[in-house]
Amino acid sequence: MCTLEKRGKIFFLTLTGDGADEHRLHPTLIASIRSALSEVKSQSTRGTVLITVAEGKFFSNGFDLAWAKSASGGSPSEAVNLLRHMVRLFKDVVADLISLPLPTIASVTGHAAAAGLLLAMSHDYVMMRRDRGVLYMSEVDMGMTLPDYFTAMIRSKVAKPDARRDVLLRGVKVKGDEAVVKGLIDSAHDSGEKVVEAAVRLGEELSKRKWDGEVYAEIRKALYPELIGVLGLTTKPLVKARI
Repeated sequence: MCTLEKRGKIFFLTLTGDGADEHRLHPTLIASIRSALSEVKSQSTRGTVLITVAEGKFFSNGFDLAWAKSASGGSPSEAVNLLRHMVRLFKDVVADLISLPLPTIASVTGHAAAAGLLLAMSHDYVMMRRDRGVLYMSEVDMGMTLPDYFTAMIRSKVAKPDARRDVLLRGVKVKGDEAVVKGLIDSAHDSGEKVVEAAVRLGEELSKRKWDGEVYAEIRKALYPELIGVLGLTTKPLVKARI
């Protein structure tokens, strides 16, 4: 599942489990993440920052297809319906992160695939280890189309057309240094510990700015008009100034 801890002005949302846990996204984990994000939002003040991390070899390996198959009672059509259900539920997690009134950082210390990659990209900043782990959109290899908010996220956050092509149409597994070059992440680091340390340094730097959270969230949403439209979010006129 996940835990939430606050150290000073920084919230740490941790996907928990043993080393073999892939942090597959199923309804229970999705609900747990949403609950944690709701708590972060309700407790946020000027200078609050969120860092999302994961225990083990994976940041997240996407939707829990094994759960959908098991819960379907052996019905292929029901398994598809359950996958669609997870897609709808996870859309709310993405919307929560995009509208969260504080800076957000994904500390990717392991593999991030499919919906797991989208979870990372839903943060303002993404940091990754260079020695192990890949970013991978597996849908083209699995013969699955992409939900509309997945493609909207990629178009909104990845500026280079060749990078979008490689990730979505070639299913390239991208390691840390290459991910920086492609514009998928902000920085790559030598180990999982170094990734977390870098995330904390950035979090502390951002915290010092003590931005107004409502203003921060509105500016973020205004950056991604296609994405917020697909997510069903709205922007509002908001004028705040220090005179």
